[in-house]
Amino acid sequence: MKTALTGILPVAPTPFHADGAVDVEGMRRVLDCMIDQGVDAICILANYSEQFLLSDEERALLTGVCLDHVAGRVPVIVTISHFSTRIAVARAKDAQARGASMVMMMPPYHGVGLVPAEAGIVEHFQAVSDAITIPIMVQDAPLSGVSLPVPLLARMAREIENVSYFKIETPFAADKLAALIEAAGKDVIGPFDGEEAVTLLADLDAGCTGTMTSALQPEKIRPIVTEYRAGNLDAALDQWRLCLPLINHENRQCGLRAAKTVMMAGGVIGSDHVRHPLKPMSPRTRDRLLSLSRELDLIALRWGK
Repeated sequence: MKTALTGILPVAPTPFHADGAVDVEGMRRVLDCMIDQGVDAICILANYSEQFLLSDEERALLTGVCLDHVAGRVPVIVTISHFSTRIAVARAKDAQARGASMVMMMPPYHGVGLVPAEAGIVEHFQAVSDAITIPIMVQDAPLSGVSLPVPLLARMAREIENVSYFKIETPFAADKLAALIEAAGKDVIGPFDGEEAVTLLADLDAGCTGTMTSALQPEKIRPIVTEYRAGNLDAALDQWRLCLPLINHENRQCGLRAAKTVMMAGGVIGSDHVRHPLKPMSPRTRDRLLSLSRELDLIALRWGK
């Protein structure tokens, strides 16, 4: 990419039919809805895409479907996380060949007891960088159980050519973002947060330039980033206050199910099925989710009607 990617880069949910089969046409409709939400890029095959519940064949199918359908309308970030360096490299090369603008990857992990030493983590990212020419976003999330201290992240930013974007989702994300930006400077092209933007205001104060949320309310969260970066801090704060109840409910009560449930209610997809062992949200949680979404008149809630 010739210019740094900023703004909102939401994760696309993977729609399934009620029987659990991948809904390919629904996937295309999700992407179209997200583009109409005004996103700056779309991330596919991430944790909020239920990537850990997809077969290799389904993953390959969805990669092709998404990149072919988006067809350059917005940048697409393909998540390539895997414990095997060889498989991560193959996924990265395939994503670039198909037209991805960036790849995102977590450090290699397989449960808390199987985590490489620091040298192995660096070598893992280095191997992927050597195989491609597009940027790499490092996903630093508690889900992995891998500690990525600021000196390590700063070293990777300085020494590994394509490691230039960072999605920080750890506790006290703002402090970590600020420390990383101070330590690595110009080598951190894209400091981002995640977690449905639940810490976005503090992270913007710390210097982040964008957020990777779910696909629930990008059109409402994006102005927080754009207004803040334009120096309109009061407008950013007002928008933050508007979005926060739904952000909080999604982050603390719904998780990856929220966007699919709202998209089903809005006619974007036919089912909000999540694959076992995940469970549907309770009617109580769903009712509050839809009520808060209606108050904000979300695009996803009316896109297909």
